[in-house]
Amino acid sequence: MKATPLVLALLATSSLIAASHAATVKVIYSFQGGADGEYTDTDVVRDAAGNLYGSSVQGGTHASGTVWQLHPNGDGTWTHTVLYNFTGGADGAEPYKGVTLDAAGNLYGTAVTGGGGVCEGGCGVAYKLTKDSGGSFTQSVIHQFQGTDDGQGPGARLTVDDSGNVYGMAPIGGVNGMGTIYQMTPAQHGKYKFKVLYAFNGADGIGGSAGALVLRSGDLYGAATAGGANGSGSIYRLKQNKMGRWKFAVLYSFKEEPDGGFPYGGLTFDALGNIYGTTYYAGENDVGCVWQLSPHKGRWKEQVLYSFQGGADGAASIANVNFDSAGNLYGTTSEGGAAGTGVIFKLKPGAHGWKESVVHSFAGPPDGAFAYNGMVNGESDTFYGATVHGGSDNEGAIYEFKP
Repeated sequence: MKATPLVLALLATSSLIAASHAATVKVIYSFQGGADGEYTDTDVVRDAAGNLYGSSVQGGTHASGTVWQLHPNGDGTWTHTVLYNFTGGADGAEPYKGVTLDAAGNLYGTAVTGGGGVCEGGCGVAYKLTKDSGGSFTQSVIHQFQGTDDGQGPGARLTVDDSGNVYGMAPIGGVNGMGTIYQMTPAQHGKYKFKVLYAFNGADGIGGSAGALVLRSGDLYGAATAGGANGSGSIYRLKQNKMGRWKFAVLYSFKEEPDGGFPYGGLTFDALGNIYGTTYYAGENDVGCVWQLSPHKGRWKEQVLYSFQGGADGAASIANVNFDSAGNLYGTTSEGGAAGTGVIFKLKPGAHGWKESVVHSFAGPPDGAFAYNGMVNGESDTFYGATVHGGSDNEGAIYEFKP
């Protein structure tokens, strides 16, 4: 039967409505390489004014990485400013995974090389960028890793509590050579006192993931990328007692296929205390999964919510996941998708489990490419994230995602 003009009009209107609700991804800044930075393997953080902050592993005036800010101009454009150029010496080099904000607007981060210690090229540093009244930042090293009991090559974001204590992880080093969890406490004259809270031994995990520790009700939660009871990584908690001592406990050890394996990204909690995350390997197809841990009578129950198939749906996630206001989960994969350069995926909860859909497949320049990090929530269910390549010059991109 031939469609009438009314039917055609209704179909056209429906198409417009569907299009108006389609997810959009917009690259808001493309790194050019060189002075402005390149290889943006960084989480993105957002302050109350809407400014975004992160790091570039390479580039800058000394080719050792940068810390940057993106300022929204109100007309859809953004202004990029390099806040600090690493020199590759005592101040550090190769700052992976971005920075963390405190309440005063100061920034904290780590660099995997530079500094001092027994490592060739330096064992890495933890640093602080202190914000002055004029909005400028001054960098100071708050710990130079020595590559001994303190750890080596810190590549994860830091966590800051309300008292100004700073927490982080080193993937190797420590008394067992398998990584550490550490605390830095403010002392006099801008100095920090460094303390190892826990040294991994392999059976409990090996090294910290790239995601920051989560501080919840005074406890620290994190992921060990490898090791654990089955050698495929673990999720753990550090609980502080009244004497100020920290007790380590493994909440779950991944078991490989069809379970998860090798969690690199950070953890996300919901209002009920359930924990969510991703793994790089395993799942049913050995290309990663999204999982949930639920507390139940003093124990934790794990469930794989979705196993990636490695094709158009994505593969090898090394990122955290985020909730929107409707309870949907969003995340990224580092590979897979139509161009093989990663996707943004959505998991929608339902009566029969979680349903996965791809809301954006990164296409490469001028779009982003290879999402090694998750996203940060903005206003009105808007998210921001980074890709290590892509953008107009293929040196990395920062994007805005609206579901």
